Amino acid sequence: MVDGLDGPPDGRSAALIGRTDRRGRLLWSLPKGHIEEGETSEQTAIREVAEETGIKGEVVAELGSIDYWFVTEGRRVHKTVHHYLLRSVGGELSDADIEVTQVAWVPLSELNSRLAYADERRLAEVANRLIDRMETGKQ
Repeated sequence: MVDGLDGPPDGRSAALIGRTDRRGRLLWSLPKGHIEEGETSEQTAIREVAEETGIKGEVVAELGSIDYWFVTEGRRVHKTVHHYLLRSVGGELSDADIEVTQVAWVPLSELNSRLAYADERRLAEVANRLIDRMETGKQ
């Protein structure tokens, strides 16, 4: 989710969610969640971002997918997360979702230092390159 997508580069920021891990550390990441029955992955992205951040968005482009494994209740689970570049179209930042500790607008220039996971940092780079190409195409 990006705010200021149509404005100057230094005014662009992304909505991130912070979750507290088992060690009590606050880890910043991109919003994500499960596809519900009858939803497309794009619809899921819009819904999950709204639920986890309070911000409404529209899909601008697909950024790619991340596959990973994790262990829960003693079993290994494989997860694929599809990520999209979303333009902010309204709402107010909110950490009302029980799974989220904090939410914040983070300048795009700070994503590499804020995002906890390498795969998400790579996606942020993809998004930044895409935004730069979109900006170049307007001129």
